[in-house]
Amino acid sequence: MKEFTPQIPIYSGYDATTTAEDVIKGIDLKGKIAIVTGGYSGIGLETTRVLANAGATVIVPVRTLEKGREALKDLPNVELDTMDLMDPASIDAFAERFLETNRSLHMLINSAGIMAPPLRRDARGYESQFSTNHLGHFQLTARLWPALKQANGARVVAVSSRGHRLGGVDFDDPNFEHKKYDKWKGYAQSKTANILFALELDKRGKEDGVRAFSVHPGLIPDTNLGRDLSKEEFGPKPILDEDGKPVSNEQPAEFKTIAQGAATSVWCAVSPQLNGLGGVYCEDVDIAKAVPEDSLDPAGVRPWAINPCFAERLWKLSEAYTGVSFAI
Repeated sequence: MKEFTPQIPIYSGYDATTTAEDVIKGIDLKGKIAIVTGGYSGIGLETTRVLANAGATVIVPVRTLEKGREALKDLPNVELDTMDLMDPASIDAFAERFLETNRSLHMLINSAGIMAPPLRRDARGYESQFSTNHLGHFQLTARLWPALKQANGARVVAVSSRGHRLGGVDFDDPNFEHKKYDKWKGYAQSKTANILFALELDKRGKEDGVRAFSVHPGLIPDTNLGRDLSKEEFGPKPILDEDGKPVSNEQPAEFKTIAQGAATSVWCAVSPQLNGLGGVYCEDVDIAKAVPEDSLDPAGVRPWAINPCFAERLWKLSEAYTGVSFAI
């Protein structure tokens, strides 16, 4: 068994300005099957578009078919089905319908997510960000495992965030039952969980040919992710002059277009540069560097998100919370 891939950039030749189309150029995905959660809006929609245009069949689970049909009506090779990541029964039903087709699953891109909402809980009482961003995807991946294994070379991509730097997983109280709810701590916890999940999934799955990656897509103000936030809350904003033109920005390089935001997810899903690698957190279309806990650099991955003991602990907690185990 190969050792864990270190968090060391491979100098891919890409950067923060790279688009998903740049990454997929020259790659033929005919005959490949992908599932993209959140694949009908934002970076998920762009991910769906470039994979489908490269020849892949892309299945997009949606909560409402009408919304999905409208968003995806002009794309080839796309199939729609229903699923709600906060509803375990709907996850099982979606996965069962896919498995009944006897198709292999070459790419699972867990792109759906919510960010910093008011306190909401699913029917089990689990906090909505932990439920949607992590537990739902944990259950979905587990249920789809036979199809991933059957592909003989599948990749799972967990869309995380630099927001993980705001805090790790509170293993004693992940659902804010005994402490005051903090929406940003909840978001950070769920995004750290995405990274830890990819780390442990890769460790457990690589002998079956399944490799896993986590990604930070970038700060992309043109998506609906920040729908619960005020303009002041959603990241750095440009200062405008009286004509509406930007004159300064506290972090101008932080902003990406949707096309740039989807690039790292697509790269992790299809690039031959990552053959034989896995379990790593990526950003700006490269493997990210590991940084100290007290680093002031917003880039890089924090120690609590790549701690193998935490990854194993989260896996066991996730099995207990969902009642679902992987057939690995």
